Amino acid sequence: MSDKLICDVFKSSRKDEMYLYVDKRQGMTQVPELLMETFGKPLPVFTMLLTADKKLSRVSAADVVEGIKDKGYYLQMPPPKEAYLLDVHRAHVASRSDAE
Repeated sequence: MSDKLICDVFKSSRKDEMYLYVDKRQGMTQVPELLMETFGKPLPVFTMLLTADKKLSRVSAADVVEGIKDKGYYLQMPPPKEAYLLDVHRAHVASRSDAE
């Protein structure tokens, strides 16, 4: 695998904020059937050129590239609910402070 990878990203039809990254050339061929049963129908989100140093919102691009290289896919799990709620609370508190 080269330093650059054209990657398809899919979101889960069953689990909120769960994403699957795959090499565009291989598609879903390397994703285990058991995982697909849990993931549900893969809904296309976008295609991107992925490099190890690319900025992604919640995961390390290097981890994604490594996962695709090793397993043929990378599964991004939803954030833990507690951490997510804490972030929402912090954003709400910050926006209230800005308004004062």
